[in-house]
Amino acid sequence: MPDEITRLPDKQPVLRVMPMPADVNPQGDVFGGWIMAQVDVAGAIPAMHRARGRVTTVAVNSFQFKQAVSVGDVVSLFAEVVETGRTSIKVKVEVYAERNPTRPITVKVTEAELTYVAINQHGEKQLLPIGH
Repeated sequence: MPDEITRLPDKQPVLRVMPMPADVNPQGDVFGGWIMAQVDVAGAIPAMHRARGRVTTVAVNSFQFKQAVSVGDVVSLFAEVVETGRTSIKVKVEVYAERNPTRPITVKVTEAELTYVAINQHGEKQLLPIGH
């Protein structure tokens, strides 16, 4: 896949991380599972804000890997609530990698949509607060 050079969105990422050598597969690319875990963490942040409390992941609605991620890339994750139900919160997550510090480029590496559910202290579904 050729790099499709882009720019970071004009907003703050909810999470920024840098993969380390322990995060790569035998081919030298970062494990897809590592990226999926970061996406889940990033998506949970706006979901928790909307729920004003605990949430749990109930579905990965879509997940598309567009580019490989390498050790040393600065990975920025942007997440926003796109839909809510009575107890559920759908979040879109976009992931970008800033790479090649000598000639910096930014590429979009992943897009995903996840659904979270608001839960109480006992792990049971609960209604989302009104408003927000």
